[in-house]
Amino acid sequence: MRIFIQINIYLLLIACFSNCLHAQVSDFKSTDFTRADNIARLYKDAPINNLPVLAYQLTHDLPTQVEKFRAIYIWVCNNIKGDNAQHNTVSRTRKKLKKDSLALLKWNNVYKKIAFKKLLKHKKTMCTGYAYLIKELCYLANIESVIVDGYGRSVDANVKELEIANHSWNAVRLNNKWYLCDATWSSGYMDQSNVFIKEYNNGYFLTDPVLFGKNHFPLEQKWALQEKLTPDVFVTAPLVYGKAFKHKIQPLRPQKMNTVIHKQDEVTFSFKTTRKIEDKNISLIHYFASKERTLDIYNVQNEDGIISFNYRFKNKGIYDTHLKINDDIVATYTVTVTKNEKRSRS
Repeated sequence: MRIFIQINIYLLLIACFSNCLHAQVSDFKSTDFTRADNIARLYKDAPINNLPVLAYQLTHDLPTQVEKFRAIYIWVCNNIKGDNAQHNTVSRTRKKLKKDSLALLKWNNVYKKIAFKKLLKHKKTMCTGYAYLIKELCYLANIESVIVDGYGRSVDANVKELEIANHSWNAVRLNNKWYLCDATWSSGYMDQSNVFIKEYNNGYFLTDPVLFGKNHFPLEQKWALQEKLTPDVFVTAPLVYGKAFKHKIQPLRPQKMNTVIHKQDEVTFSFKTTRKIEDKNISLIHYFASKERTLDIYNVQNEDGIISFNYRFKNKGIYDTHLKINDDIVATYTVTVTKNEKRSRS
């Protein structure tokens, strides 16, 4: 996991539950969000010191709950900036006070006032601030929403085990169903210089819970909106990045990030997508001597939204292997090739 750590920091840094396990944006595929998006753009740079006024401006001309929520979501994503300095401060303190819950609670109560003032003045925040704005604007628009706290999985967090809760997002109830969204990761990402780059990613808007669970694990299991997500499944799965959400990619095989195989073994890679992807736009790469190398995949099968292909690992070594769609890396696997007998296989 050497070279991919360097490249993926750039790439990522970036309930009534039984009847809504697969609630997602496809439920609203016939809904035209143009008007909602235009209203959000109309009120660009609107102040947030009077949220009732902002909520009214964004929603009063829209007829449905989902359109009202869309306008709120787009406005927050496009008008609030990520604050890496604040994120680092909170992360360091959480680690420092991990074993002293009372001290952490006291610190949180003091720091959240500082963070709120910074949000109001500079429109800069971290994940909790994004989730707070979504929740408050929804409340003012008579839409039920909650803040979900939990674990965000990235190249440097919650890779092998659940560490400390490091992320917050929202669940929102629309037409009596609960949906998941993440305004923080929709809004943009931090580049290698820790500068916030605004780049909207619609993949985190009312996301399929199965895909959402690839890099979100809630403290309260009910907010997973699915039954199969467990801590072990979460931390051992392939690393999935924001571009996977953009392309609606759900990795299927290998099921785990780390796979140990025998030399000359063939590995099958597969993923699910709701979008049409041409074979020529699918590739498997790894980095050798800091240079990208495209692996020769074969037996590509592309049918009914399931795409699979094979690759034979001929040489001993450790391969940090990346699934690429067009120019976007969407997932990472580590394949260890040994001369010994197979010890595990996904």
